[in-house]
Amino acid sequence: MKMGFENLSIEALVERFEQICLEQDQALLSDKTKSYNKLYDEMRVIRTELSTMHARAALMRLLEHPNTQVKYQTAMATLAVAPVEARRVIEVISKSAQMPYAANARETLRNLDSGFLKPP
Repeated sequence: MKMGFENLSIEALVERFEQICLEQDQALLSDKTKSYNKLYDEMRVIRTELSTMHARAALMRLLEHPNTQVKYQTAMATLAVAPVEARRVIEVISKSAQMPYAANARETLRNLDSGFLKPP
């Protein structure tokens, strides 16, 4: 899926990743599944582009973002390059009262612990 990200700098890709997560947050809370899914596809392309550039670790600064969706998606995207830090963020989210994020994080931890989910 070509979306025109091949020529963007690492910083521009990280900024777009952050923006997508913020837009996903609004779509999720507004029950706009189609918009969320479209944004997820775009985010997946950015993750692939960062992986190709061996630059997925550039997302790490977003693990401290104030928005839970940004933190969760960043943790998911960085599990392979920073498993300890990413898991810590997922654990914190799982213990929070913020739904649906806490439920998603708990499911992620179960899947990681069972071996069902392997970091990409």
